[in-house]
Amino acid sequence: MTDWLIRLFNQLFGDTKLAQMPTILVRGHDEPEYFPATSNQPARIEFAHGFFASCLHEISHWCVAGKRRRTLNDFGYWYEADGRNQDTQQLFEQVEIKPQAIECLLTLATGRYFYVSQDNLNANFDTSQSTFAQDVFEQACDYLHNPHSLPSDAKRLLWFFLNLCQHPDYQHTNF
Repeated sequence: MTDWLIRLFNQLFGDTKLAQMPTILVRGHDEPEYFPATSNQPARIEFAHGFFASCLHEISHWCVAGKRRRTLNDFGYWYEADGRNQDTQQLFEQVEIKPQAIECLLTLATGRYFYVSQDNLNANFDTSQSTFAQDVFEQACDYLHNPHSLPSDAKRLLWFFLNLCQHPDYQHTNF
């Protein structure tokens, strides 16, 4: 399914004739990363270890980033690895609400389960009071109730997923 997603994304967003800022999706070997376009190469989204969920997550960040942030390495975001303190975790969760809400919609449109990720398994504080999962759910619902607020590239990809993945032959095809 990951190969199918790479082909679809690259057809929709990688073509220099169709896309304002052509971007291609590729398998990464390590951590995910976004590389802006250069004079001779389109922008590149690398997702971690070939995982479908990582792929959708990185696409979701790309959808949220917008034109200006797409000119910055990793969209100008900071990242602090697992083991964040409580304050840093709260900042992380605030930045992740919209991308994970989009990831949720895209994942569900492909007929898969979505799991919110706080990405902090080694936290040394109680994370049970976090409202992050609820915040992501509420943002996803807001996008559904107010589709005009969904970034245009996310809408386009969601439309393709809903049309392709709801087809009766979808379950029997090796996308």
